[in-house]
Parts: sequence; C-alpha cells; structure tokens
Amino acid sequence: MDAAMEDAAAQSEREWDGGGGADAVLGLAGASLSLCYHEAFGPHDELILLEAADDLLPDLLQGRVTVRGRPEEEAVLCTPSATYAMKFVGNSNSVFLIPPGESAAPTSRPNATDGDDNVASATDAVASIIKVASGNIELVRTAPRLDKLRKLLNERPYVLDEDLGSDVQHKGLYTWQDLCELVQASDGELTEQLSSISAVEIDGFWRMVDDSSANTILDMILHNSVLHDWSLNSMPENDVLDVMESDGFMRKIVTHCLNRFGTKVEKEARGCWSLDERRVCLQFARRALGAGKMKLENFMDKWERSIPSGMRADLQMLEGGVLCEKLGAETWVHTFSVANLPLAPAERLSY
Repeated sequence: MDAAMEDAAAQSEREWDGGGGADAVLGLAGASLSLCYHEAFGPHDELILLEAADDLLPDLLQGRVTVRGRPEEEAVLCTPSATYAMKFVGNSNSVFLIPPGESAAPTSRPNATDGDDNVASATDAVASIIKVASGNIELVRTAPRLDKLRKLLNERPYVLDEDLGSDVQHKGLYTWQDLCELVQASDGELTEQLSSISAVEIDGFWRMVDDSSANTILDMILHNSVLHDWSLNSMPENDVLDVMESDGFMRKIVTHCLNRFGTKVEKEARGCWSLDERRVCLQFARRALGAGKMKLENFMDKWERSIPSGMRADLQMLEGGVLCEKLGAETWVHTFSVANLPLAPAERLSY
C-alpha cells in the first residue's frame, strides 16, 4: 500500500469511526455516501430482513426465539412467552444490504462552486452493496396454534396398568421436545395449555389420562375418604397417597387426579387436598350421560343419586360441559365441552 492510500484509509477511519460498510451508513450525519457492488453481490436468499418491535429485541439478540412449524405449515416465531405470525411485506423503495466491516477508500467529490474540477471540497465514504432486499418479514402477535396438541395427546392416553416395556418405538407418545417441534406455540403458552387440558408427564412423555382410568381413581379416593374418615375439604396428602399406593395406584397419577378434581390447601402446617364440588359433579354428570343424551328429568335423577354425599347437584355448575336442548315440550341434555371446540374461528362455527 502506497502512502496516498494509507492516508486515505486513515482519513476514512477517522471520519466514519470504523471505515466503510454498514459503519459508514451509521455514521452519516447529513453527508453523502457513495455505493458500489460488493464482489459477493447476489440474491443471497439466506439473508432476510426482520422488522421487530423494541420489546422483542432482547429475546432476538439473546437467541431466545425459535421458528416453529412443519414444512406444510406457515411458520411462526416464538419467544419464551408469545407467538408471532411471520408475514412477508414488499418494499416500495430499494433497500440495500451493506455488510459490516467492509472498509473502502473515500472518493473525492468536486466542489460545485469552484470551476476547477481537480479541487476536492468534500470526501465521501464508499459502501459495498451485497444484496437488494425486495421486502422484509413483519412480526404480528398471534394466538398460539394449540388445536394440534389435544389431537396428539389423544392418540394414546394413559390407562391404568399399561406396560410400555415392550414398546421400543413409543408410537403415539410425545416428549416435551417433540411437542415443541410439532405445536406452534411458545414454551409458556404450551405449558399453560398442557395444564389446562389436564395433561401429565409420565416417564418423560406427556399424556392425557383416559376418562375411565380417571373415574376409577376418583372413585377410589372417594371410597377411601369414607373408610378413613377424611373430609372432602381437607384430605391429608401423604395419607391419601400412601393408601392409594397400597391399592396399586401410582403416586404421580393420584396426585394428577387430585389436582384435576381439587385444590391443594394448607391445614395445620401440612399439605391437604380439597375436592372441588363443581369439577367432581361435572365428572359425574358426564358419566351419567355417557356418549348419548337424556331427558332432563331422568338425567337429574341419575346424576343426583351418583354424586358424593355432601355435594349438591346444580345445573349451573355444568355450564361449558353439558348442553341443554329444548325439543318441543321436552328438554334434553347431552355432553358438549367448550374446551374441545376448535380454536380457529371458521372451524369453531362449523363444529
């Protein structure tokens, strides 16, 4: 490098605080900038502009985001707690991508007011363009796409006394990592939905508990509450788990069912469970109806006779789980779970 080029490079570095390239653009303050094609100029489909709000920047810069979706699905971007649709938006103006750290020698710009073209009045930095971007991806907050979760977990619900020892491939079973790859939702939204649909992790796989198995466990809890004189509002956790384990039930599944049908409370400095009247009565209502429908009078009689002693049957507690339908002079009742409705509006209306 000769002396003239060294002086030019030094002057550019002083003026633009880091030379050409993207640094030169960031250093502009009312000055002009000359552009040229980078030696690697091309379409560079692997480089895509992403427009993000300021509150997303910490997650993006710290690598706390993932793009989720199968090849046949529209991709979404997930932070630890939210899901964003990714929409491509075209640019009406030319947008140039300039790589960082590309130092370029400045060029002399003639003084327009001076007749001598050989006199340079200003010095422009030169930036190399590597790509012309036709648009950018816009992030729009969207609802997590959770319909798929229930379908996956219902492929193989947990049943009492099942044996997975001979099932090497574990077909129909999904780990947390599997669900993250298959369901388009953030980790936080996925965790919340797993809790909402009463899923439980068993031997590393997330499972729904078969209704018949849940009914059996609930019946045994109620039966043991009578034998051991446990109040349904304060059943001692350790005693319940010990007794149920001696009856052949896994402690984890019993705890899951206690959480599904009750609430944990503290009584006299020890953990206890209080069964929720609405959740227990709703479960017995579904059992009374089975897969069919009944006249309201017949249903109420069967339901009231089946619920645990001390609990009161009230139609209002079945809202969202049972549907009453007026047909002529008679009222019929059948199961209809709001929780099972599709999340997509079009599918929900046609359900």
